[in-house]
Amino acid sequence: MIENAMILAAGLGTRMRPLTNDTPKPLVKVNQKALIDYKLEAAKSCGVKKIIVNVHYLAEQLESHLKNFSGLEIIISDERHQLLDSGGGIFNCLHHFNDKPFLVMNSDTFWVGDHPASLLQLFDKWDHATMDILLALASKNQAVGFHGPGDFFIRKTSFLAWRADNKTAPYAFSGDYIMHPRVFHDVPDGPFSSLLLFDRAIKTNRLHGAPLQGTWLDVGTPQSLKEAEQAIAQHNS
Repeated sequence: MIENAMILAAGLGTRMRPLTNDTPKPLVKVNQKALIDYKLEAAKSCGVKKIIVNVHYLAEQLESHLKNFSGLEIIISDERHQLLDSGGGIFNCLHHFNDKPFLVMNSDTFWVGDHPASLLQLFDKWDHATMDILLALASKNQAVGFHGPGDFFIRKTSFLAWRADNKTAPYAFSGDYIMHPRVFHDVPDGPFSSLLLFDRAIKTNRLHGAPLQGTWLDVGTPQSLKEAEQAIAQHNS
């Protein structure tokens, strides 16, 4: 069982402006609920006990909000003085995970309806022996608010390959993934992207993908926020 997690919440939210002029993106509301609360509630429902949240832009607002969430141990990783990017931000918190695999979540995506069920699908597919990283994937026809060309192909079994020079790929990276601390050997000091770790794992056939069921919402811009609220209304009708 995955008991520890990290939510990446330190971004500047530039694509979500003007909604983020005075509000950090994780606190932007979708259907009257802050984005980060979708992730906190889903993780809690899946048995996660401890969550690290990194903060930078308008950090005081996010810290204040998180104090009101009960049922989880929430630890703040303060990046006010230096943004560490996704990989550097996780590496900075590695000591909290006790050398055990952990869940990583972006704060601006979620699965509509039963998000915990989607995470449990991911947990069930995790194999400590054969995987270093397992990405939750959404096919493009499952995606709301995502208008990119796609990120990955699935090769034999669940090995992943980047879209690379292809115009499109069938699967989008959903922002949720499980990783093992062993992937952080010999990483750069300071900021670096988790894509470096994905590339390494691809080369050793230890980056895997799990296509999940449900509707995936990518809430990165004001327009995609509107699309997400329409999808939630349709789901609830």
